[in-house]
Amino acid sequence: MSEQTNQELFQRRTQSVPQGPFNVAPVFVERAEGAKLWDVEGKEYIDFCGGIGVVNVGHNHPRVLDAIRKQADKFIHTCWHVTMYEPYVRLCERLNELAPTGGPNKTALFNSGAEAVENAVKVARSFTKRQAVVAFERGFHGRTLLGMTLTGKVKPYAEGFGPFAPEVYRLPYEPFFDPPEGASKQDIIGGALAALDHLFHYQIDAASIACIVVEPVLGEGGFFPANPDALLALREACRKKGILFVADEVQAGFGRCGRMLASEHYGIQPDIVCMAKSLAGGMPLSAVTGRDELMDAPQIGGLGGTYGGNPLACAAGNAVLDIMIEQDLPARARSIGERVMQSFRNLEGEHKHVRKARGLGAMCAFEIVDPTSGLPDPERTKKALGTALESGLLAMSASGNVVRTLMPLVISDEELDRGLNILEQSVADAA
Repeated sequence: MSEQTNQELFQRRTQSVPQGPFNVAPVFVERAEGAKLWDVEGKEYIDFCGGIGVVNVGHNHPRVLDAIRKQADKFIHTCWHVTMYEPYVRLCERLNELAPTGGPNKTALFNSGAEAVENAVKVARSFTKRQAVVAFERGFHGRTLLGMTLTGKVKPYAEGFGPFAPEVYRLPYEPFFDPPEGASKQDIIGGALAALDHLFHYQIDAASIACIVVEPVLGEGGFFPANPDALLALREACRKKGILFVADEVQAGFGRCGRMLASEHYGIQPDIVCMAKSLAGGMPLSAVTGRDELMDAPQIGGLGGTYGGNPLACAAGNAVLDIMIEQDLPARARSIGERVMQSFRNLEGEHKHVRKARGLGAMCAFEIVDPTSGLPDPERTKKALGTALESGLLAMSASGNVVRTLMPLVISDEELDRGLNILEQSVADAA
């Protein structure tokens, strides 16, 4: 244990770190393993956050640690643009096989999800010779200038940070992610096409759009899985208009949704896929994968970065893919999701302040609302998550009132049930 308490360290944080970077919990971690972590005071927590979806293979997986150590003994950094190295190529080869784009594919590596999205847009603009980009309300694509502009939520991500990147347009999320309950397939498709028709007629000519960027499951926007019929209609419309379909799999990918990539659930072929978070088990790494004629459109030197595809991160990424395949973690995600959704549906049935339980694989959520008005209740949500933290569960919200699950997929049944029991009691206590 540390010689300092969480409170003492938080005081140091307040004095030395700006308020801008948010913190889910007022605790400082000392160590982590699998699906658990321990703070500097020795308290144990079951982790339902997973570094915001980064450690699907668990904290400190021995295979990942071993791969990093072996690579570190050889070299830590040369810069891919100066001298190349085999782990980068091997990881790209494997991601090319993985991405459901129809191929043959090529991959470029970067550092973060925001970088992946920005570079996907660069590829799309270079290939199509068009400038406009379309994203969704509630979508989240990063905090860089273009990523922040694409993100469909002003507070807290864009407030006070303008001017923003030009030529970004937006589609409403409801027809594609939250259509009216009981709507027929025909009505859902009609609603999606009507939203697209409105975009093309009143915001931007389809012939000027390079790509549409879409999360198969909204992340920060509330864990809404895309409606399959609406997403297929969107994909077909993109194909007809020559618009590239970019799937942002940063949070939904790498087993989280019960397939290696969430796009696989929908039977669609994205043109370009953006990956990050659990790609490298905690190391900073992201990837853009797409058909070779698209990825080769930018000129030599047009893509890159000093640290992109760092050797340690590439070694970790290759180890993560081995673990995903050998332990069949996508199947484990489906099993986790079934147990989680059973718990969330029970909560929804028992409590008037719990609504809209939903999920895909282990990417599950429910909303906490005011039981009288039905409006989102961030304060009640904060209270429930605070009680859970006191009881040894680290969990987090999205959009203020959505409780979401991002536990490592290596979590044991006992840890999962214990965590869900804590969450159930904490939500009940918040009634």
